[in-house]
Amino acid sequence: MSAKIVFDGPGDVWFFAYGSLMWDPGFAFAEARRALLRGYHRRFCVDSTVYRGTPERPGLVLGLDAGGSCRGLAYRIAECRREAAARYLDRRELAEDIYRLRRVSLETAEGRLPGYTLVVDRGTPYYARRLAPADEIRRIATCRGERGTNADYLTDAIARLEAIGVRDGRLAALARRVAAFGASGGGAG
Repeated sequence: MSAKIVFDGPGDVWFFAYGSLMWDPGFAFAEARRALLRGYHRRFCVDSTVYRGTPERPGLVLGLDAGGSCRGLAYRIAECRREAAARYLDRRELAEDIYRLRRVSLETAEGRLPGYTLVVDRGTPYYARRLAPADEIRRIATCRGERGTNADYLTDAIARLEAIGVRDGRLAALARRVAAFGASGGGAG
């Protein structure tokens, strides 16, 4: 497999995380900062057929989709760790052609930073176009994959965001609806 993540130029790089990479980056980083990315928003728009679902019952995971803005974490990856981080991200995030690496500008309390992130490729078959709210809730409430339940993924995202001082009202409302679905017996199967 050829590398899909290539960081240009020498020196340290900043990488923006908005989903599971916030609580489980899996690569060595020198620093983490809360950051704002404009032009993309966090949304359950990626079918998960391995980590949070199966091919028969795909779960949903977060992706960066066009429009709006997103708060998350910017990781500074030291130059000596860049290649290892890129190889790891290739294996974990790009086993299928779901995301595209993008250069972005990140806003932090310390100022703007040039960085990279992964945005969803709307042309991939894994892109979950706008789902009906009931379908989104059902899938998150009932799906499970190699890394656990889809509902736990949602809970982990909210917990990590709250730990860095970010409240995502849409995710919190979604979690309440997912919990109500499970409590009503909708998750039984």
